[in-house]
Amino acid sequence: MSEGGPPRTTAVLLAAGAGTRLGLGPKALLPFRGRTLVEVLADVLLAGGCREVVTVLGAEAERVRAATDLSRHRVIENPHWASGMGSSFRAGVAAADPEDHVLIALVDQPGLTPEAVARLLASHRPGRVTAAAYRGAEGKLQRGHPLLLDSSLRAAAAATATGDAGARVFLQARPELVDLVDCSDLSGGEDLDTPDQLHLLD
Repeated sequence: MSEGGPPRTTAVLLAAGAGTRLGLGPKALLPFRGRTLVEVLADVLLAGGCREVVTVLGAEAERVRAATDLSRHRVIENPHWASGMGSSFRAGVAAADPEDHVLIALVDQPGLTPEAVARLLASHRPGRVTAAAYRGAEGKLQRGHPLLLDSSLRAAAAATATGDAGARVFLQARPELVDLVDCSDLSGGEDLDTPDQLHLLD
């Protein structure tokens, strides 16, 4: 609960997928910087200024818990993870303090840095959605993750999350609410989805 000041931000780290396209098991357990991807990214979110990190597990959740140290963070399990990202999105938003803004991050973005998280937090305006953006091949900014949902918008965004869509349906319906924050100097913003992208872990 915030005490008289502006709302704080809870990060929701979506780490429930089975990593089917990658074929190496849950991406949460991929080795990264001497640890696992989920451990490193949860700590990045905390270091960037989020008050708390809610990590949403699903596929092989017990194995992930056993192989990682997420004691600094809150861990929840989504029993419906196989239905797609939408159910994990809803579970994570519901678990966050009801007064907090919510920053949605994906476990398959190894390029995420504390500086990018801090930039989003600093750029956020009340009643808005603040999204990290990255420049594509043509130099045009493209919306990516993380995504900071104002506390006043999180319920509406969660209500539209279904299947493999997290906030996408909500954002497409309300594009006028979205502020893009250029993070291209910090990361390429790539998601790690296929074996040819494993170099992102180097």
